[in-house]
Amino acid sequence: MQFPERFLSLPDYAFPRLRKLLDPHKPGAEPIAMTIGEPRHPMPDFVGPVLAESVAGFAVYPPNDGTPELLAAISGWLKRRYGVDLGDDRLMVLNGTREGLFNAAVALCPEAKGGKRPIVLMPNPFYQVYAVAALAMGAEPVYVPATAATGFLPDYAALPKEVLDRVAIAYLCSPANPQGAIASRDYLAGLLRLAETHDFRIFSDECYSEIWRDAPPPGSLEVAAEIGADPERIFVFHSLSKRSNLPGLRSGFVAGGPQGIARIRQLRAFAGAPLPLPVQRVSEQAWSDEAHVRANLALYQEKFRIADEVFAGVQGFSNPEGGFFLWLPVEDGEEAALKLWTQAGVRVLPGAYLSRDAGGQNPGKGYIRVAMVAPRDEMQRGLIRLRDCIYG
Repeated sequence: MQFPERFLSLPDYAFPRLRKLLDPHKPGAEPIAMTIGEPRHPMPDFVGPVLAESVAGFAVYPPNDGTPELLAAISGWLKRRYGVDLGDDRLMVLNGTREGLFNAAVALCPEAKGGKRPIVLMPNPFYQVYAVAALAMGAEPVYVPATAATGFLPDYAALPKEVLDRVAIAYLCSPANPQGAIASRDYLAGLLRLAETHDFRIFSDECYSEIWRDAPPPGSLEVAAEIGADPERIFVFHSLSKRSNLPGLRSGFVAGGPQGIARIRQLRAFAGAPLPLPVQRVSEQAWSDEAHVRANLALYQEKFRIADEVFAGVQGFSNPEGGFFLWLPVEDGEEAALKLWTQAGVRVLPGAYLSRDAGGQNPGKGYIRVAMVAPRDEMQRGLIRLRDCIYG
């Protein structure tokens, strides 16, 4: 039997690769996991009661596009957070952003661009679903370095015109996973103008938008509104996983132009899995409440301060502008991860597992990604062990 060849270039996913690297070895101390970006702060108090009140909803098929109440809650949050007014025809609920980032490409990526194979741009390193979405659509993934030299954001405008003219979709993540860089208003406006010039769509992954160090990150929707960009140019993805510490709820949304949202809705009507009604009720409450978001932000900002103290004086250290990962420079990411595990019991992710070789280089090779999601004291112990083992 034959299998498709379009995924042959995919490496093992990051965490199976990590298990192969570390699991044959015993930890050098009591283990502290700092690998996966799974929030471990308390989830909101209202989750249990709302689920209990709506449990009968598991007995009915849920609305595919989202309940009117949930769409209204999402629209209200977008108005408060970004000052944009979007109707229901510009919103679609999702089973988390990963599902949406993939399926939006299925719905919106054309089979050809100017008679040629379409290109999907993505930062390098990046959230791995971007590459899978491109390959699934038969597009050519182009990995654009997002390094210290470019402010840890991809410089798409520097690409040759013949490349840009073939672009169908450009992915962006701000705050960036893994580096924590935040795209400025000028950066977002420039990217929107580039998309207009070369006729492509932007998929803006903003699921870390409510975790920031000094100021709330600007959003692509508000910048698009400010400069009068075509609504069909930009599709923005948000989730409750990080904002509300509800990664297991698998609840998010995409916002964009009405024509594109109609196509995403059509695809999901055939092939998607709508959110169970009780999940939609919890989501409605979560998008409507800001108190738990402020409390969550305060916990992360305290973690930023702890990281500053632990790594004070360490050459090359910089705290992220947003998100909850540290992107720490090392000689070799795999060697550092193995050393940390066998000598200090700290489990981190080699940066190369989040990147691809491009132009003979892997921009993640000299880094490790450290998730600051554990409770405060556990995280602090892990960072101190890491500093002493790698930089001591």
